[in-house]
Amino acid sequence: MAINSNGPTSGIVRILVVDDSAFMRTAISKILSADPGLQVIDTAKDGQEGLDKAKRLKPDLVTLDIEMPVMNGLTALARIKAECSPAPVVLVCSSLTSAGSHEALKALRLGAADVIAKDHSTFTSNTDKLSADLIAKIKAVVAGRQARPADLASKMKGRLEPGHQFRRGQFELVVVGSSTGGPPALESVFEALPRGFPTPVVVAQHMPALFTKSLAERFERESQLEVVHADRSQPLLAGTIYVCPGGQHGRVRSLMGRLTLEVSPEPTTALYKPSVNELFGSAAEACGGKTLAVILTGMGDDGMLGARSLKAKGATILAQDMQSCVVYGMPKAVAQAGLADGSMTPAEIGAMVATVSGASGIRAA
Repeated sequence: MAINSNGPTSGIVRILVVDDSAFMRTAISKILSADPGLQVIDTAKDGQEGLDKAKRLKPDLVTLDIEMPVMNGLTALARIKAECSPAPVVLVCSSLTSAGSHEALKALRLGAADVIAKDHSTFTSNTDKLSADLIAKIKAVVAGRQARPADLASKMKGRLEPGHQFRRGQFELVVVGSSTGGPPALESVFEALPRGFPTPVVVAQHMPALFTKSLAERFERESQLEVVHADRSQPLLAGTIYVCPGGQHGRVRSLMGRLTLEVSPEPTTALYKPSVNELFGSAAEACGGKTLAVILTGMGDDGMLGARSLKAKGATILAQDMQSCVVYGMPKAVAQAGLADGSMTPAEIGAMVATVSGASGIRAA
């Protein structure tokens, strides 16, 4: 059974595990094989062997290490995407290091669906949570390849169409939430924003802290705006993108007409850190209807409760559309709840956000 444009032809997801570490091949295979809906059909010890087996076995999904002999993971990923028909979903396994996180972002731009942060301790401690998260991620990204009904998409489109122009001074703040598949989507949005953009932009992306730091560095190189990895509480300045750090929450506060970003690990019980719900909910309190919120690709429904708070205050909410999402989870939850004012591609969202040409009520701190 091979995946095609309409998704798997049965309920079993066939997986190829590619890693030069025998320990990691065994650990990943053991975790995945414990689920009856997943089948590890083979393993490979380097990129070349992984490419050869992907062509021959036609797996639904490949887990792919980056640093490997003979052929590295990035080269293997590009060739798997180009030479395998149908092309499998690829999850990249990346070490929790600065170099590993930069390589992981390259992999996402090459077409990897998501990243598995790994080291030996990750796979030997807290195994139950890791197993549940990894299995859920695999099932979500494979399901994301299934056909998306046009009638459902039209029902969730919202009142705003691509090309809509916002009014000068309509917003004081832009907040963005994303998860699985988010980094390339965020790049598409931010590359459209012009120098001198008149409001702060705050981003909650589900990723470990080292990965969000590398993400901020990537945006700094590619965007026309200033970019800050917001690992401490600080004032929010117009024309700056603030990336909330992995492992902590970012909340917007308003004090005497000035916006600030509060960074804190509380609540520790939140499923995701940073939480999109926490960011959106705080924006509703700080800026109300002067907030423009964007919800991008990701599994689950983080952001839906915060979007509800925003909508109650009259805020505008844009959701990524079904067809362009790696996983149509978070935007779907917002759209199905009737909270999205428009659903479109990241590039279309970026073009629309770029029309924000003025803000009122914010003074530089």
